[in-house]
Amino acid sequence: MTDCIFCRIANGEIPAKIVRQDADTVAFRDLNPQAPTHVLVIPRRHLATLLDAGPEDGPLLAKLTQAAVEVARDLGLADDGFRLVVNTRESAGQSVFHLHVHLLGGRRMRWPPG
Repeated sequence: MTDCIFCRIANGEIPAKIVRQDADTVAFRDLNPQAPTHVLVIPRRHLATLLDAGPEDGPLLAKLTQAAVEVARDLGLADDGFRLVVNTRESAGQSVFHLHVHLLGGRRMRWPPG
């Protein structure tokens, strides 16, 4: 999708602080961090929301989760813990309509989250 900012980041058209990438996923630092460590993990393939993922996307969703876990380990978050968040649609806080996982860590998280 040519007008999607995350697609453009995944394609290297827009610079980002990439922390990990492979054939299916890209992880980069959030420009508006909500925790000391805030990384977004996205699929290279455009899916607007989690609701657009079908049964055939199970392997891709697993890769997103695994990529987030690897980034958490690489950034030293595994021992103290971290949070993964997927916002789906506006009321849940989604502002960029390209499926993405927020990896948050480096501080104590509260519950409920908001």
